[in-house]
Amino acid sequence: MGQVGRPKETLDSLPENWEEVIIQLYKEGGSDEEAKAIIAEMRGTFSNDLWERWMLDEPKFSEAIKSGRMFAQGWWMHKGRKSLENPTFSYTGWYMNMKNRFGWRDKTSTEHTGKIESTQITYIQQSGNEPIKES
Repeated sequence: MGQVGRPKETLDSLPENWEEVIIQLYKEGGSDEEAKAIIAEMRGTFSNDLWERWMLDEPKFSEAIKSGRMFAQGWWMHKGRKSLENPTFSYTGWYMNMKNRFGWRDKTSTEHTGKIESTQITYIQQSGNEPIKES
């Protein structure tokens, strides 16, 4: 029996220069959402489901996106590092962007001081037929 339903969409639906365009976007600090929008413009349509499938099934696509993310994070880190002494630079805005975009988080630690005590509880199962002892 032949294939049922419509054929799977492949990278063949993208123009030849798709990889260059997407990598350049990320090199300028671009995001996955921007990449999706560019791909949608190139193809005329695009979905999050297709993005996820291509990330799993298309090694060339997956590697381009992963490399792009590395370039984007490097771009943003460079911007922050170079702007730290600029009085008009919004360090808080940059930091929040890094937290939201790249999963940065504040480091927290818990230190326990004091004594740790344990209590042992022994449970003895009885049949229920034992006489009740009065104290």
